[in-house]
Amino acid sequence: MIRLRAPAKVNLTLEVLRRRPDGYHEVATIFQAVGLWDDLVLEEAEALSFRCSVPELEGSDNLVVKAAKMLASEAGSKRGADISLSKHIPVAGGLGGGSADAAAALVGLNTLWELGLSHERLSVLAARLGSDVPFFLSGGTGIATGRGELVTSLPSVRPAWLVVLAPDVTLPRKTASLYGALTTADYADGRATEQAVARLTRGAALDAAMLVNTFERVAYRVFPSLASFADAMRAAEAERVHLAGSGPSLFTLAPDEATGNAMAERLSADGLRAWCVPTVASGVTLVAE
Repeated sequence: MIRLRAPAKVNLTLEVLRRRPDGYHEVATIFQAVGLWDDLVLEEAEALSFRCSVPELEGSDNLVVKAAKMLASEAGSKRGADISLSKHIPVAGGLGGGSADAAAALVGLNTLWELGLSHERLSVLAARLGSDVPFFLSGGTGIATGRGELVTSLPSVRPAWLVVLAPDVTLPRKTASLYGALTTADYADGRATEQAVARLTRGAALDAAMLVNTFERVAYRVFPSLASFADAMRAAEAERVHLAGSGPSLFTLAPDEATGNAMAERLSADGLRAWCVPTVASGVTLVAE
């Protein structure tokens, strides 16, 4: 039996630079792993099976299933596995949970099936599954370019605490809808990400002023109720509220753990899904075999 933990992420910066001829968008973004985790358990089996604590995610289109089938095909392996996923990262919240789970499946099955594939090869496979899947193989802090799949690790940020709020709102084809709502006036030049990388490389602490997200403007239109959730965070004494990825989750930097816990408890008392989480310097973590 192998157990793994897959972390959530936020984008400290997320700049959309332009639309590419292949239909994707060129981005410059800084990923940061945070301590909100999904749990994956793998066991040897004759065939491949998948269970999830969120039953509606158990279909063949789940990235965990796709990762398992891709890895088996890549290795020419006919071995099976019983895979169990316990979800704690909000689904479709902009926190990368599905991508993190896919990365965990690649890492775990590479170990379970004793395939011996290198980190570099796993990264290539991860990029086929989704733009931000490769990041979770290493986690910590990283800059991503291209469509988000070209990841370079950065020095870990100084430990910090974030309060994350996951609104209970959904949007079909969310990512496509948000990209579709952008205009050329929304496109950035990547300078904010470059400046943030320079700050982090110098060992500077996270600063709310450096956090930018191209989707901020359109998200509040695409998710009409999002403003009320941002107001709730400000009422809980958040100084600045930021969009997580393409949303709808929101986050704010907390000055310390105690303040962050107090903010999260206040939001939770109002019936909202909120957590105080630390930045973490790892990605997918093998817990035990």
